[in-house]
Amino acid sequence: MLSEGYHHAFRANLTKAVIELRRYLPNTISMILTFYAIFVFLLLGVRFVGDPATSGDAVRHLLVANGFWFLLMVGVNAMGWELTNEALRGTLEQLYMSTVPAWLILLFRMVATLLVHLVILAVLMALSMLTARTWLTVDVGALATILPPTLLGVMGVSFFVAGMTIVFKQVNAVLQLMQFVLMGIAYVPLATVPLLELAPTAKGIDMVRRVMAEGASLSAFTAADWGSLWLAGAVYFALGLAAFKLFERRAMRLGLLGHY
Repeated sequence: MLSEGYHHAFRANLTKAVIELRRYLPNTISMILTFYAIFVFLLLGVRFVGDPATSGDAVRHLLVANGFWFLLMVGVNAMGWELTNEALRGTLEQLYMSTVPAWLILLFRMVATLLVHLVILAVLMALSMLTARTWLTVDVGALATILPPTLLGVMGVSFFVAGMTIVFKQVNAVLQLMQFVLMGIAYVPLATVPLLELAPTAKGIDMVRRVMAEGASLSAFTAADWGSLWLAGAVYFALGLAAFKLFERRAMRLGLLGHY
């Protein structure tokens, strides 16, 4: 009975994500065009300013980085904007009236949002590759293996942002600043800044970059690579969830859930 309730909660949040994208179609189209335009401007920079001898590799790396920046932006910022809207509508407190724990509802919402936007990202990537006339290696098995632990880190950061939103309500400035941090994680290769491996999702992005841009297979990765990937994802998810619970406890103690 309990698992049925969880299944219903996930399905409801997945349906909600699809309906909102369709209902606010101009906003959805604007989001897609914005990220596509950013890619085109960066592509022009690589093609006309960069070294022609290495422009092919640079474009492939750019394709992967731009795709991940889109995914990171959606995954990290979605919950912040979502809870801000919940607070503005006065429905934030209703999340805590469900038989399903609030943190689990938010987790379902994050997973649903990421799944829906992965479909949008696939379309964006195809359009970007067509524009650049450069094709990436699409190894579905490798991507399905690397993405889950990578996205764990994304959800951990998203939980932290969600916790801040519950207490402080308006975190727009933080979300805007986060865009540049996420851009650095997505675009800067680990070979250039090895310490970046400590950042959430950075190891996963590097592994996907090697698969899609350089044609590496899963056998090319060592046990240390997989250990770093899963450890980073698990640690950031656990820290993000713990931070969310602390923020949630503070909001309840101060009576902030029902007030904007």
